[in-house]
Amino acid sequence: MIAVIFSSGIAVMKAQDIHFSQFTLAPLFQNPAFAGAGHDQQVILNYKDQWRSVANPFKTFDATFDMKFSKGKPKSGYWAGGLIFFTDRAGDAKMGTTQGNLMAAYHVILDAKSTLGMGISGGVAQRSVKYDDLRWANQFDGMNYQSTLPSFEPEAANSLVYPDLGAGLLYNYKKSEGYITGNDNFKLTLGASLAHPLQPKYSFYGSDEKLYMKMIVHGYSLIGLKNTPLSLEPAFMYYRQGPAQEIYFGTMVKYMLKEESKYTGYVKGSAISFGLYYRNADALVPAFMIEMGQYSFGMSYDVNVSKLKTASFGRGGFEFAFRFVNPNPFIFKSSSSF
Repeated sequence: MIAVIFSSGIAVMKAQDIHFSQFTLAPLFQNPAFAGAGHDQQVILNYKDQWRSVANPFKTFDATFDMKFSKGKPKSGYWAGGLIFFTDRAGDAKMGTTQGNLMAAYHVILDAKSTLGMGISGGVAQRSVKYDDLRWANQFDGMNYQSTLPSFEPEAANSLVYPDLGAGLLYNYKKSEGYITGNDNFKLTLGASLAHPLQPKYSFYGSDEKLYMKMIVHGYSLIGLKNTPLSLEPAFMYYRQGPAQEIYFGTMVKYMLKEESKYTGYVKGSAISFGLYYRNADALVPAFMIEMGQYSFGMSYDVNVSKLKTASFGRGGFEFAFRFVNPNPFIFKSSSSF
């Protein structure tokens, strides 16, 4: 692929973060206060393959783990921690970021059903690029590409390393986690976070380009439709990073297939969910998830509706997510516990 656009992008494009369409299955990306919120341990893997129809595909992978540190049922609050690792590679130049962060959170128990969490994160990132497969405008002689012609591009680094910080707040409410015949459960999560307050330098050319601070506001709810096996899961996410912003919202509909056995544990609770999200002026995202006991598998596909659809033919990319959570979310509880 000709790299004229890419070469301009290195010099003048403003840096933006990666994102996952299944953002409810990438909670630590949204807010470090999600560590230990509503569970004892959680492991999540995400993979995204995007823009395969336009160029060399953009590939993103991450792995996260978080856990509650307290044992038993705390009275006033509890500590939690987590870690996140991700790698991202984009286009012919394989330009990308590899990053690892540690997270710490403290959740204040407000009452029997709600908590207020505060979290911080810190880590190190490496940004890298490979120039070998790029073709520059100056290497075309008017008819053909000539790799022996000089590109006249300024000297640039292949990688750079920078520190990264973040912080967030999270309100979590849970009421009457219902069983299949009652299904009167209700959950609500609201949060806000700030990422990249240090605004580290982000340019391979040594310019003053910086990684913009990012503000995120997000919300999620699970609403059981009483005396039915159905639940609604509306969610939204808004972020602003420099001049760019993203508004993303949608709803999943969950259908409970089986209730967990209360006595033997041999019958595992299970559910399937279907839904649709919309990323403002960018994509429609149909999504599917299946849950069985402590395990969940999610899949979504970005259908491009922006001006890029002329080149992409509407094809954005697949995304896959795997989650393990403890305790089992299908085990009936008469009231919320933290």
